[in-house]
Amino acid sequence: MTHVAPLGGTAVQDHVALAEIELCGELIIAASAAEERLSLESIDEVLRVAEERAAGAGRGAPGARRPHGR
Repeated sequence: MTHVAPLGGTAVQDHVALAEIELCGELIIAASAAEERLSLESIDEVLRVAEERAAGAGRGAPGARRPHGR
């Protein structure tokens, strides 16, 4: 059975979830291209952690994040 979205544009988009899915895809691509395990620094680079911290600092956010794997 195929589900079709109703006409009229009632589809809901979760932009945060879409951004997270995109980042996960980029991380999977980077991991599959790497010869060894990705370093934490490499993971941060793929996930654009420095950019997010800089953007958060501009908004007054503390910029803290959870450590990898926790």
